[in-house]
Amino acid sequence: MSLTLSHPLGAVLGARTADSLARHLGLHTVGQLVRHLPRRYERYGQLTTIRHLPEGMDVSLVAEVVSADLVPMRRRAGHLLKVVVTDGEDRLPMTFFQGHRLRSRFAVGTRMLFSGRVERFRDQLQLTHPKWTPLQQEISEEEVERPIPVYPSVAAVEQVTIRKSVATVLGILGPVQDPLPEAVRGRLSLLELGEAFRTVHQPLTEAAGLHARERFVYEEAFVLQVALARRRFEATMFPATPRPVVPGGLLDAFDLALPFTLTQGQVQVCDQITEDLSRSHPMHRLLQGEVGSGKTVVALRAMLTVVDTGGQAALLAPTEVLAAQHFRSITALLGEIGQGGLLGGEKATRVVLLTGSMSTAARRRALLQIASGEAGIVVGTHALLQDKVTFADLSLVVVDEQHRFGVEQRDVLRDKGRQSPHLLVMTATPIPRTVAMTVFGDLETSVLVEVPAGRAEVATHVVDLATRPDWYQRIWARIREEVEAGHQAYVVCPRIDAEPAGPAGPTGRGRPAPLEDSDGSAEQLEALFDLTEPAPARALRAVHEVIEELATTPAVDGLRIEALHGRMPVEQRESVMQDFAAGRIDVLVATTVVEVGVDVPNATAMVVLDADRFGTSQLHQLRGRVGRGSAPGVCLLVTDAAEGTPARLRVEVVARVRDGFALARADLDLRREGDVLGAAQSGSRSSLRTLRVLRDEDMIIDARAEATELVRVDPGLTGHPALAEVLEELLDADREAYLDRA
Repeated sequence: MSLTLSHPLGAVLGARTADSLARHLGLHTVGQLVRHLPRRYERYGQLTTIRHLPEGMDVSLVAEVVSADLVPMRRRAGHLLKVVVTDGEDRLPMTFFQGHRLRSRFAVGTRMLFSGRVERFRDQLQLTHPKWTPLQQEISEEEVERPIPVYPSVAAVEQVTIRKSVATVLGILGPVQDPLPEAVRGRLSLLELGEAFRTVHQPLTEAAGLHARERFVYEEAFVLQVALARRRFEATMFPATPRPVVPGGLLDAFDLALPFTLTQGQVQVCDQITEDLSRSHPMHRLLQGEVGSGKTVVALRAMLTVVDTGGQAALLAPTEVLAAQHFRSITALLGEIGQGGLLGGEKATRVVLLTGSMSTAARRRALLQIASGEAGIVVGTHALLQDKVTFADLSLVVVDEQHRFGVEQRDVLRDKGRQSPHLLVMTATPIPRTVAMTVFGDLETSVLVEVPAGRAEVATHVVDLATRPDWYQRIWARIREEVEAGHQAYVVCPRIDAEPAGPAGPTGRGRPAPLEDSDGSAEQLEALFDLTEPAPARALRAVHEVIEELATTPAVDGLRIEALHGRMPVEQRESVMQDFAAGRIDVLVATTVVEVGVDVPNATAMVVLDADRFGTSQLHQLRGRVGRGSAPGVCLLVTDAAEGTPARLRVEVVARVRDGFALARADLDLRREGDVLGAAQSGSRSSLRTLRVLRDEDMIIDARAEATELVRVDPGLTGHPALAEVLEELLDADREAYLDRA
């Protein structure tokens, strides 16, 4: 029988084994089994006899089971398995845990290869829970020296079961078609697929096994990049109305009125967007920028370019606070240019805000202006996605903080255009280059790292309450110093109401409590980069609790202190933000509603309570709320996390590193990527089998170039049937839909 990769395992292996592999490891076919690669290799120790066992050394020996008896443990429930073996001359005792489960494996007379460390117990040498492999025939010293594959598995599926199953299918596996083009394999000295299967599972040396594994890492990068390259190619097939720059239009008027000069980076990105908008197929561009790098101005220039040609632009924001902030910023930047239909706004457009909490009359008026085309620029929240919202000619969709939206939500807004609208996706969460190539690989990427001139530096300090609780009162004295100097301050808390974070676990820490202002989308991109630690057993600091505390704190006596959080009525939130922006509030005690989009240049101090509760990107974003003017800023990260813990290290690295992109790389290096193909970007499980976006950076860059060229020449993959087959298997219906909408 000659097997193919599509054969079900039940046709090859025993029903019980096939069912176990399917149920516990999700392996149903021969192809899935041979692509279940070893995660590492082990070596047996030196093959020896019982008489010459060296104490304290790792050894291997071939022996026959003489007896196997269950012995109850003295101090806890359960049994040990005491096994005695012989090599024909001497005997050796062995002890195994999980005695009941293993008893049937050690039948008297069974010959086995045992491997473990020789230890002395009660003046007798023995092996404790050694590795074991049943032997059907004699084994040579050369065979013992071969590396032993160790597979990803669960307790219900033993390593020996996987090894034997792999050996069975490899013994009868027929020729396989290779999805990697021969030219690519040759250039990179990668093994052919069939040879790679055999070498990675049954290597003669560990080096040979690792070399074979490299082939699969590159293949995964290549197949993924082909999928994304096809999306980029297919996007060029959809028609879009070209939106070239109109000389003497609103864009030129805006540029002339700007009170500052664009940075070199802003000019470069604007040129890229201008070129994209002038094409007859839709722009698909990701704009990621360092905190305070001026993404809003870049996006606004793109919107004015579209408006100049008679189209409309919509900016989608995840929260009403951020949408209102964008509305204020855009109208302030535009001045008379944004007062279309009003006195003094003859050569202008109308900017409209649409949110879910607007009054019926205001909402009706906004919907009419959007539908008639009177509003050239529309800023809104999820309210823009509702069926009642119709556009006269939606030509550009700008999605801010895109990780807070599902791809389906972005798709709904894009479907409101007559043709496929241009798409500009923005994020202030720094994304390492190869992450952008995988998570957002069907988007062209622009990066802003240069901060506009005149921005002040922000000094970041860790306030260690674990060893210096007396520093807590100094925080409020420092806030007073900033206010007396004519400035303002933020105090950020992880909760709104004071309540315990949950019962403590064995380590003294409970499960994490959700951040109060989460928008319900799992903070998808944030989760890619931020390892959330379990919340402390004590209650987390809360906005209302801190407000009450500060009312009786002498250091801030007389200061104007207000709260801001997501449960407040929209009108009240808007009023508070306007008062803070106008300088009528000295200290704003808030949740993470101020994390992005809030721009108050006079705010110079940021205090983050329970800073270890936040991820690195969140801390970096919060720090970015201060130092936005000419006065230097200070950010105090308050924590009582113990030194050396991951949570404490995370806070310390934010204090030490100012570069958001460096922070993102450092954080991602400590954790696994999320599901880069699906909407489940929660970091809990990676769909990547062998590929790691930082470790394999060079491979991803090379694979992207190869994939782009292959798709340019053969977009339908008609000349690469094996690649097309693997691609179809990789992209199930859900992931295909994700890439369609991405």
